[in-house]
Amino acid sequence: MSKASSVSEPRRRGRPPKDQSQPNAPRARLLRTGVAILTEKGFSAVGIDEILHSAEVPKGSFYHYFDSKDAFGLALIDAYAAYFARKLDRWFDAAERAPLDRLRGFITDARSGMARYGYRRGCLVGNLGQEMGALPEPFRKRLAAVFRDWEARTSRCLRAAQETGDIPEGIDCDSLAHFFWIGWEGAVLRAKLEKRPDALDVFAKGFFALIEAKEMETQ
Repeated sequence: MSKASSVSEPRRRGRPPKDQSQPNAPRARLLRTGVAILTEKGFSAVGIDEILHSAEVPKGSFYHYFDSKDAFGLALIDAYAAYFARKLDRWFDAAERAPLDRLRGFITDARSGMARYGYRRGCLVGNLGQEMGALPEPFRKRLAAVFRDWEARTSRCLRAAQETGDIPEGIDCDSLAHFFWIGWEGAVLRAKLEKRPDALDVFAKGFFALIEAKEMETQ
């Protein structure tokens, strides 16, 4: 081996590694840590230093990936939205289960997830929505688009239930999905506030009771 090939070029201070696709790469750690912290705390109340310390990423590296805290916040919304879309698809596309059982499975899984963290963690998108008065305007469109995406995925699951006869033909599944997410986000917020699952259970029971009542009306 030649002397030239045995000596690696020194990396410029603060320069991030080239491959940021690895789970433990600094950018991925920042996003993962930011999502975890912001499911518990408000965006306005959390400083970059807290996230950097938890992620074990030097402050100088942060600005290689994000121009500002606001840019970081938008990236967190995108990261959380992608993660949650995969979660919804895993439940709602589970063809081996009846469509409404897929929705029940998602609710049970989400309930277990909140319990695992002592009901300290909620929904990042819902949390940011609660802060919208103090957040930059670009956050509004991004958050609204995420909710619309979740509603569309839920509506497809509900239409599958309609095709199996578990939801009456006359029900507007888009409206029902919209109703679900308005109620579910409120239930998550209440469960986090009270540190118990009662609100989640009450909403789930009421949502499926509504579907059953609509079915009875058509018989």
